[in-house]
Amino acid sequence: MKKIIVSLLLLSLLVMGCGETTGSRAGSGAAIGAGAGAAIGSLSGSAGAGALIGAGAGAVGGYLFDQHKKVNID
Repeated sequence: MKKIIVSLLLLSLLVMGCGETTGSRAGSGAAIGAGAGAAIGSLSGSAGAGALIGAGAGAVGGYLFDQHKKVNID
């Protein structure tokens, strides 16, 4: 089960960079994070909370990735 979770997280990090605008990268990160968070949260019986946490983390990750790509942060 740990391998599946780690694989989902790595896949979400790779796909988080999809898009070319800040909004699309943050949006794709939020969607992927929500899916991964729901999957992980369902293991502990709290898929909704996992989806919310995952969406927030994914949106932040997508935004930071976008800023890094635009060389605004290192």
